[in-house]
Amino acid sequence: MSNDATMATPAAGTDLGGAVSSGIGASVPAVDIPPKVEGTYPYASDLWAEGLLWAAVHRSPHAHARIIAIDTTAAEEMPGVRVVVTHEDVPGGSTHGRRIADRPVFAEDLVRHHGEPVAAVAADHPDTARLAAAAIAVEYEILDPVTDPQLAFSAEPLHPDGNLIRHIPLRFGDEAVTGEVVVEGVYRIGRQDPAPIGAEAGLAVPRPDGGVEIYTASTDPHADRDTAAACFGLEPERVKVVVTGVPGATGDREDRSMQLPLGLLALKTGCPVKHAAGREESFLGHAHRHPTLMRYRHHADATGKLVKVEAQILMDAGAYADSSADALAAAVSFACGPYVVPHAFVEGWAVRTNNPPAGHLRGEGAMQVCAAYEGQMDKLAAQLGLDPAELRMRNVMATGDLLPTGQTVTCPAPVAELLTAVREAPLPPLPKDLPQEEWLLPGGPEGAGEPESVRRGVGYGLGMVHMLGAEGADEVSTATVRVDGPVATVMCAAVDHGQGFSTLARQIVQEVLGVDEVNVAPIDTDQPPAGPATHGRHTWVSGGAVERAAKMVRTQLLQPLAQKFGMSAELLTIADGKITSYDGVLSTTVAEALDGKELWATAQCRPHPTEPLDETGQGDAFVGLAFCAVRAVVDVDVELGSVKVVEMAVAQDVGKVLNPRQLATRIEAGVTLGVGAALMENLRTQDGIVRHPDFAGYPLPTALDAPAIRIVKLIEERDVVAPFGAKPASAAPVVTSPAAVAAAVRAATGRPVGRLPIRPQAVIPQQ
Repeated sequence: MSNDATMATPAAGTDLGGAVSSGIGASVPAVDIPPKVEGTYPYASDLWAEGLLWAAVHRSPHAHARIIAIDTTAAEEMPGVRVVVTHEDVPGGSTHGRRIADRPVFAEDLVRHHGEPVAAVAADHPDTARLAAAAIAVEYEILDPVTDPQLAFSAEPLHPDGNLIRHIPLRFGDEAVTGEVVVEGVYRIGRQDPAPIGAEAGLAVPRPDGGVEIYTASTDPHADRDTAAACFGLEPERVKVVVTGVPGATGDREDRSMQLPLGLLALKTGCPVKHAAGREESFLGHAHRHPTLMRYRHHADATGKLVKVEAQILMDAGAYADSSADALAAAVSFACGPYVVPHAFVEGWAVRTNNPPAGHLRGEGAMQVCAAYEGQMDKLAAQLGLDPAELRMRNVMATGDLLPTGQTVTCPAPVAELLTAVREAPLPPLPKDLPQEEWLLPGGPEGAGEPESVRRGVGYGLGMVHMLGAEGADEVSTATVRVDGPVATVMCAAVDHGQGFSTLARQIVQEVLGVDEVNVAPIDTDQPPAGPATHGRHTWVSGGAVERAAKMVRTQLLQPLAQKFGMSAELLTIADGKITSYDGVLSTTVAEALDGKELWATAQCRPHPTEPLDETGQGDAFVGLAFCAVRAVVDVDVELGSVKVVEMAVAQDVGKVLNPRQLATRIEAGVTLGVGAALMENLRTQDGIVRHPDFAGYPLPTALDAPAIRIVKLIEERDVVAPFGAKPASAAPVVTSPAAVAAAVRAATGRPVGRLPIRPQAVIPQQ
């Protein structure tokens, strides 16, 4: 990740350093920096309790098998083992899931994927627990796994309701229309893993009332509580989820396969039980990005204007439904990209297989189709003899245009301006302008490559993501702001998993109330729900709730002063800790106005409703959209098949810069995640079995792999329906960056590059 990113901003004038020291627009340091540096940040893996037991999970070594018998005798007789639990010990609902409750806590009759939990153990030492889990004898009848999603339609059903999770046939315009120029392509996206820095961990503590408290890095604590309560056969109020420090999350923290066994063990033993997953178990236990197969046909006229897009999108959900229905909706809705397409016909399917389960990962659905439609735009440009950026410019979307779902784009959509910014940004110097010994060749320094084999390519990507939930999701968050003397406290169950919400909440209160010292309370399910930490929703929904609560407190603070001086409270302003009237008659500090008072208010934020897509893929399904343009510069060694990303230039539609430095960090992180998906990240399987579930077999971008990242423009065109006008920052570059890297590799090699991550054989010219 580059540390020297530059940020060119519009007339609003926000710079990376921040012109002010607090409030909105300032580069306020993240509130969790000191405890992380000092080693006091409360990660779940560090927790302890008196009488602690340790958990271990027995996981299936097979991708598909029938369970004939489970013998736990050997495990139960081991010294130090307190209890072994299986599906027979689940007192409540035996299955759970987001839209479809199809996932068991423990496999009962069938195992449907490699690593599925079959039983769990609680013992007095972690080594004892692991040995006991390994001693559980399970007799399997091995079945043929369904691993090709194309065969899932005709295969024997893996679940009682079949293998098809969702089918969306989008119909928009006239199917009979054709273009003068037609290009076709097939595209495949691999199985990217969240690969969290800190593996999953948790602690479950039984309560005197027969309930349980679960301490874990949840990103949606109230949903986790409700799921756990249903599985445990308890009322929700007897289950409490306490959010611990989240060591990074791109979706993996929403998985519940660790929390539920922990809670059952604690209830069964009456003792606190802790589990800390190893790296292999982490890979096997959480969800991944949906592998996707896409077939596209683009029609255009002789000038390059798009006429029609036809597409087929097949998403591999793995063994369980999870968030696949939502990912498919995003993929189908954005299948044409941020371009004006008069006619679109898209078929989308999400199917179950015996592959590892897929779920939410930043930019799900939108990232996969972006790689495909941008590949098609490059093919169309080559067919017409046009510059790829010019072809895109002739088709870009703007505010007022229609999505293929029939929804009007009412939010700012400055796609042309974004593309212009990255197109006109200066290119990095060519390696030939440097002494050969200073080259950083593909493959790394001192690599086997030769400079004569290196080809440079420049490629473009335009991407879009939706904000908040979609298709009728009830997006609501509640926040309380309390001011007691010189200190303000924010209580909101919005989990900060690295996106910086805690820092933003602090800035909002500083901006509205002029109070410097702002604390954000720890999160648990005793607070009102704030919803999941996905799709940038906490910036909008929870940030909006904090702002409304702070404004209510502001009114409580200013109203007595306004009455005293015979004026409206709207004529008083708060800035730099001072309250002043429009005419200067009144001037006092916030501290003096508070004078020991305790003020508080609770507020909700609920954006305007959306609706599900209908039987033809039509409907106003999204609250808002965010756009991004990326120009990638790569060097490709066409003999070795290695690729080095030299630079990524980014222009992004952010609505409003709330914290410049934090925003730049989120964009850089998103770009780096996208580069990983483009070049190296793919959790490989064979017959459904995960191969090399470790960081030796699953490489991540290192400091040498992460390119220089230049933020060339941030467009601050406020979305009038969003609090502060801000848009989410990190998902859009994740969606767009892989497509830009693939486009640059195509430009360097002349090869089609239809598969991500890009394999060496895909960039070596055919003889």
